[in-house]
This record gives sequence, C-alpha cells and structure tokens, in this order.
Amino acid sequence: MLYQTTLVKAAISDAVQLTAIMKKTFDYEAEKWLSNRDTIDFNIQPPGYTSIEMTTYMIRELEYFKVMYDGILVGGIIATLSGKAYGRIDRIFIDPDYQGKGIGSSVINSIEKEFPYVRVWDLETSSRQLNNHHFYKKMGYVATFEGEEEYCFVKHIKQPVQLESVIKNQNFSHQQFENSDLSHSEYYHVTMEGSSVSNSNVSHIHMSNCNLSHSKFQNINYRNTMFADLNLSESEFIYVTLGGARFKDSNLGDKASPLTFERCDLTGSKLVNCDLKHVEIEKSDITGMKIDNIPVEDLLHLYYQSSKQ
Repeated sequence: MLYQTTLVKAAISDAVQLTAIMKKTFDYEAEKWLSNRDTIDFNIQPPGYTSIEMTTYMIRELEYFKVMYDGILVGGIIATLSGKAYGRIDRIFIDPDYQGKGIGSSVINSIEKEFPYVRVWDLETSSRQLNNHHFYKKMGYVATFEGEEEYCFVKHIKQPVQLESVIKNQNFSHQQFENSDLSHSEYYHVTMEGSSVSNSNVSHIHMSNCNLSHSKFQNINYRNTMFADLNLSESEFIYVTLGGARFKDSNLGDKASPLTFERCDLTGSKLVNCDLKHVEIEKSDITGMKIDNIPVEDLLHLYYQSSKQ
C-alpha cells in the first residue's frame, strides 16, 4: 500500500508533540554520529531543539509545517522565507521509526511546491552526517562549502523568463546611492562589508542568516522590532531605551560570559523562571524589589539582624 505524505501548517497546539518528535530525531542522530556525547554540534542538536518555547516561537514566526504520513504526525520542516525568491530550510526532522520510507524526499519536493516563486533554497548540515550529504545531492542541492564542522548546500530552481528580474554577478562596491528607491528589493549572497546606511527608511526590513559581526548601530529607531535566534556574545549596549523590552529563552552562550548592567534603570522589571546562580547586585536601589513575592529589603534586614547576634 502506498501511503501519502502531506505538509500541514503547524499550529501552536502542535508544539508539544512536534518538540517531542524533534528531540527523538536529533537525539537519534547524535547517538549515530557523535561518538563523544560531550561534543557540541549544533547542526545535529540545534539550539533549543528540546524547548517547547522555541518550537512555539518557530511556529509563530517562521514557515513551520508538520509532516503527516498516512494521517499520522511523523515530523516537521521549518523554513525561513526572505522576500519572495529566497528560502532557507532551517530544520527538517522525521521520526526515526518512519525513516527509510521516502518521506524526506517527499517533504523537500512539497516545500518547493508550497513556495513556487522561491528560486534559491539553501541549508546547512553537519559534516558528520554523511547520509545527509548524499540525500541533499540526490534532491538537486549542490555543496557550496565543505568544512570540518559544517556543510552548506544550495539549490537553484529555474523560473520562467518573465519572472526573472535578477541582477547577478555585478560589482557595485564603493558606489553611493542617494535619494534612491530600493524598497521591496531582495539581496541574497551579496557582500556589503564596510557599507554605511544613514538617514534612510529601512523599516519592516527582514534580515536572516546574515553576518553582522563588528557592526555599529547608532541613533536607530528599533521600536516594535523582533530580535530572535541571534548571537550577541560580547556585544555592547550603551544609552539604549529598553522600555517594554522582553528577553525570552536566552542564554550566555558556550563560554557562559556573564551579563553586566551598569547605571541602568530597570524599575519594575521582572525575572521569571531564570537561572540566577552567582548573580551579584551592588550599590543599587532595591526599593520594592521582591524575590518570590518577598521584599528583598525584609530579607536583608533579617540577614543583618541575625549576623549581629
């Protein structure tokens, strides 16, 4: 009997089940490819793959589809669409119990049909996962980078001539654009190193999978902006207005370098379900501050009283 594989847009109510399947799948891959379980390989076990909160975020903000096989939920595929023409497969996972049935091939074909105007798809996989290399090449992907830790693949899908409006392989370096309309433009695999943008309207811009290291953002209006799945290690925030800002499901990275807040007004802020081991607070106004609804001033008062006895 030939069973049908279909993609269905994931809903928040699917988060628990999808997270469980993702964990099962990536742990299975780790068992197969990581001889030393202390080895960190984010392509095999991506950040947040066991987190229901991360799954919820991805369902809400990305193109997240659940994979149905004969009506049974067996996996998922997550894609990021940049503009209309460029897509990135962030994650694809199939329950190990259902692998080897051609489901993965069907899922790749289905996601391409779901977004027919995407003409470039890219993805990354671990250098260790040799079966993935063969699979993606079979699906028409070409390796663009082969490193010790990671392989990068890309697939170009030919579009009808009337839909092609691409400027390719041109050198516009050291040019100056003034009073120009670049709205709704799309940039893929371009080098903008050392470029400057000032006095410009770049609202509603969408940047994904970009290298912004050593950049400077000064005098910028970021109101109602979302920052997600970012590496901000060793970054510096100076004279920043954070009213109403929310930090969720974040960590201190591999080196666990501590955060530092100096001369910051955090009045009324709230920390919920956070790991605060070894956190230090010095020379700060803690009026009204509470821990588990107990005023810190009362706790300190009791501490100082007992220390005098």
